[in-house]
Amino acid sequence: MLLPYRPPLAWHPLLSFLAARAIPGVEVVTGDTYRRTIEVAGQSGHIEVSREPSRHALAMRAWLPDSRLLPTVVEKVSHIFDLAADPRVIAAHLGVDEVLATRVRRLPGLRVPGAWDGFELGVRAILGQQVTVKGASTLAGRLVTMCGHPVASPSAGLSHLFPRPADLAAADLSTLGVPRQRRVSLQTLATALADGRLSFTGHGVEAALDALPGVGAWTVQYVLMRACGDPDAFPASDLWLRRSSGASSTSALIARADAWRPFRAYAAMYLWQAGA
Repeated sequence: MLLPYRPPLAWHPLLSFLAARAIPGVEVVTGDTYRRTIEVAGQSGHIEVSREPSRHALAMRAWLPDSRLLPTVVEKVSHIFDLAADPRVIAAHLGVDEVLATRVRRLPGLRVPGAWDGFELGVRAILGQQVTVKGASTLAGRLVTMCGHPVASPSAGLSHLFPRPADLAAADLSTLGVPRQRRVSLQTLATALADGRLSFTGHGVEAALDALPGVGAWTVQYVLMRACGDPDAFPASDLWLRRSSGASSTSALIARADAWRPFRAYAAMYLWQAGA
């Protein structure tokens, strides 16, 4: 299928962001193509996505046991690649800001990478606390091997589905290689999803995440930004955002970012790109 987008699209920065954070066994980025295993309504498959720039579209191939799952897959893939964004509107708003103007001109069409699943992104964000991006991916791959579901895939590197909330909630994570408090955070998140106390759709997501142990403001905003598609989410405590913006403190950055509303998530991507 061809999934259209509004040009321009900064494809390689988007793909590079996903590649750096790819979960071993679940996601693979090679060349200009993104691949991953998927599960919809209890049925597994896999997808691959590449770009058709001359047609302003992404080309998606999906291997599914039931064609009725396709609309859900299209919706999720569109979210991963932020295809609903209107880059001209975003650029018109952010491009007049003295901190962002040059970056917006140099990198038109920058998107906010989404996620296939809110739980997967939440787990990845918790694993990323106080470790490098590469270290978090290693931990995520280890978690997948421990409690993910093996699948057969003809695509090299795709071997597992990401763990389901109930499976992670019941798993023994003592050998995962993270502090005890982080294991508690992961399993509390999984339990909240498994028993229905938390959902990544609808209202109340921010308050529900904020109530979880070991989930601070940065993690909450990062999840809102990528899992929930909130264009104004902003992880203001992020050290690189402060450095890249020239703000002297988190409070100064929050005040500075007020001019970027309602597209603070896109402003964050431009500031992060400066250090990519």
